[in-house]
Amino acid sequence: MDRRHFLRSLAGTGVVAGTTATAGCAGVLGDGDADGSDDASGERTILGPPEQSRGDPVHPIRGEEMPEFTIPDPITGGEVSTAQFEGERAFMWTSFYTSCPDGVCPALILRLRRAQELAAEEGLSDEAAFLAQTFDPERDTADVLREYAGPRGVDLDAGNWHFLRPESYDAGVELMDENFGLEIEKVPDEENRYENLEYTFPHYGLILLVNKRGIVERAYPRGSATEVEQIVSDFERVVTA
Repeated sequence: MDRRHFLRSLAGTGVVAGTTATAGCAGVLGDGDADGSDDASGERTILGPPEQSRGDPVHPIRGEEMPEFTIPDPITGGEVSTAQFEGERAFMWTSFYTSCPDGVCPALILRLRRAQELAAEEGLSDEAAFLAQTFDPERDTADVLREYAGPRGVDLDAGNWHFLRPESYDAGVELMDENFGLEIEKVPDEENRYENLEYTFPHYGLILLVNKRGIVERAYPRGSATEVEQIVSDFERVVTA
């Protein structure tokens, strides 16, 4: 049984509490923190258990292993595996797209960028990584991603920031579904709400914080609305442990 079907089975047994989805990029799917409330992780985690229960969709939560997958980094021309950081770096992961019309995706990137700044200030750049995965590879080319990084203060020269780009839209949809239980679907802008934007993506503004053992420390399902200071503080505790 793969991860997605295993987690879906938890939902069916009542272990997972359902949440309500809303439409649009700004309609970040989910409500409340989706971390587990019981400490079943033993010594595998650094941060204590959060108060909230798991939500739906059933993405990884505290104490669970980060899914392993390999995906191209179009700026370096290489590939990045989530498994390559185990034993060496803590990392943060999120998903986004550069054409996001309402500020949600820039807010997600901001939180990773602020953590990247802290790592640089504290001399921890080699102990951390930041993975920002687009689910719009048709528009988010290497040049677009590089241009997107500049105004947002992302330091591509630090060697610890990776824009991840699936080889195709379909590959990205499958990756998000199989590894995170997150549904990604293009929504045509038939009402012409956004100038020169043919389609948008309703999506879940998830940020994951993963320790050096490859174990999720925190899942922030409403990452774009979570206080920057809280995320950066959690990151600092994990990366310095």
